[in-house]
Amino acid sequence: MTTLLYLVRHGETDWNRQRRIQGSTDVPLNDTGRRQASDTAELLARRSFDAVVASPLSRALETGAIIAARLGLPAPTTDDGLVERAYGDAEGLTDQDIRATFPDDVIPGRESRKAVVARALETLGAIAVRFDGGSVVVATHGAVIRSVVNELSPGTAESHTTPIRNGSVHSFRWDPERFTSELVRFDDPIEDSSEAPGRYEFAYQNPLERGGHDPDGE
Repeated sequence: MTTLLYLVRHGETDWNRQRRIQGSTDVPLNDTGRRQASDTAELLARRSFDAVVASPLSRALETGAIIAARLGLPAPTTDDGLVERAYGDAEGLTDQDIRATFPDDVIPGRESRKAVVARALETLGAIAVRFDGGSVVVATHGAVIRSVVNELSPGTAESHTTPIRNGSVHSFRWDPERFTSELVRFDDPIEDSSEAPGRYEFAYQNPLERGGHDPDGE
């Protein structure tokens, strides 16, 4: 049966505000991020959901918990496959720092885009099977969402100008009867509401994803 997955980027953190790369570093939500998560929960309350699953990193887990509480669902379960892309030696640095330290864009310890896509799709597929025929909120991270969008809708975010804003929603359906990709993007109107210009700062997007960096990452 078809399962609906709504991927949500976590709310703002202090490192988002400072334009620092977070990656696998566990940085908590700030008060703005909690308000963003609450706003997204209100949008999602227009639909009916069966569960919330989250990355174990605290910024995504708390976002998921805020959403689950608003939807009247149990606390989120976690899955390590939803963690943010690791950026190795770039974590904690600003875009300016990165350009000065890694002018050739070779960053030790950075996870490849190919690896992110592989683990994200495997994890989302497992979640879809687990909640077969249901609707699930998945609280995760910007680079994970962008990688999935680029993989399933080539060209949609290839320019790296499509915002994956804090608190934004990205809807997918898992159709086991398809012969190609079983995870397919669809456009729920909630997406437009969650990404409305001015609702959240696009500047908080990870600069390594936004700026078209990463020639070695595919």
